[in-house]
Amino acid sequence: MLTASKSPANVQPHAQAALRNSSISELRGLGVEQRNGTLVISGAVSSFYHKQLAQEVVWALCRGIEVELVNLVRVH
Repeated sequence: MLTASKSPANVQPHAQAALRNSSISELRGLGVEQRNGTLVISGAVSSFYHKQLAQEVVWALCRGIEVELVNLVRVH
């Protein structure tokens, strides 16, 4: 559950936990950092589908706040 005052800093630990606890193993090793009001997703996955899925997981937690999301996940 997110706090009443939503900000990138408040969302970051929830976003990290959502990826870490994902039923999709590809997402579990990804990281989410908060940098000056921006959430940055990083790490590596084996497909563009998983890269997009990681972004969607984090976006779902960002509803209701103004945040920039940067997806630096590498596909290998």
